[in-house]
Amino acid sequence: MSILLGDFTMPLHRPGMSAWSDTLDMDIERLSMLDELGYSETWLGEHYTSRWENIPAPDLIIARLIPETRTMKLCTGVTCMPNHNPFHLAHRIAQLDQMLKGRFMWGVGPGGFPGDIQAAGFDLDSTDHRKMTSEAIDTVLKLWDKPDPGRYKNEFWDFTITEPLEDIGMSFHIKPYQNPHPPIAVAGSRPDSKTLEMAGKRGWIPMSINFLPTAALKSQWLSVEKGARDAGKEPPSRSSWRIARDVLIGDTTKEARKEAIEGSIGVAYEEYFLRILSKIPGRIQQLKIDPEMPDRDVTLEYLADNIWLVGSADEVEEKIRQLYAEVGGFGYLVTIGHEWNPKEFWQNSHEVLSKEVIPRLSNL
Repeated sequence: MSILLGDFTMPLHRPGMSAWSDTLDMDIERLSMLDELGYSETWLGEHYTSRWENIPAPDLIIARLIPETRTMKLCTGVTCMPNHNPFHLAHRIAQLDQMLKGRFMWGVGPGGFPGDIQAAGFDLDSTDHRKMTSEAIDTVLKLWDKPDPGRYKNEFWDFTITEPLEDIGMSFHIKPYQNPHPPIAVAGSRPDSKTLEMAGKRGWIPMSINFLPTAALKSQWLSVEKGARDAGKEPPSRSSWRIARDVLIGDTTKEARKEAIEGSIGVAYEEYFLRILSKIPGRIQQLKIDPEMPDRDVTLEYLADNIWLVGSADEVEEKIRQLYAEVGGFGYLVTIGHEWNPKEFWQNSHEVLSKEVIPRLSNL
């Protein structure tokens, strides 16, 4: 099974370093280059209150990228369902799929950033935003399949689909380009992921976040298989599984490791990821290869050695082979979209990964 390349653009931009318009331009330029390098797909995040992850409307970036890209699928990663009315969302996502002629996948989820959850009116200690997510997905799928006229009301929304008036062309008529709908993807952030169990149950694409060591990733795939079995289905092919990783390749392992720790990856972890994860009970624990290790040992050096894929081309190739063997196989390596600083270093890293390393992995 060959590995394909994907990208996850949260994005990650250090607050205060560049104007917002400039960071948007950076992301568009970077993603256009990844298309030229043969990346299969990119997933764009949606956040409202995170100054680091500063794209609130990934669908607008995707629309902007349509003429800039040729083959790379442009995907939401994810549409945070509690932020949206499903009536509106059914139209916007269907239009996006039509504009892309099917070069689109729909990542969905509840969102995880505290400020966004609260802005949508949900209590952080409640599971209501997850409940709404499930109900909103089902509602969008129903509207695409059989939009019966009537009132659609629950504790989260209230809208009406009127009776059709054929003489003036009035009806709920919007459908996605792909039949019955775009492929749906969900991401799991915990070892025993109920979200990925749902992916297995419903035939959705399973994705694993970039923080998790291999033991946790293996547990996540077991969740996918459990969901499929509970639904009376055969487990999906591992070729559908996306695993995200922070990747940086240099001329030497020493050079790449130094740039990763002192540069964009290290800054993002030290000033953002580790800080926010430490505020959520049990989340730092999930980064540990040894459950007994103290939190203080989850350092940038530890991450470079055990989680990130950092090194020379040969070193990164070997790390991908090891990851593949330890988890039992997967289909897509999804690189995390960090700020390209220094630009030439990052461009070269992606080029070496796509043109040299990945082709050498065709014998997995």
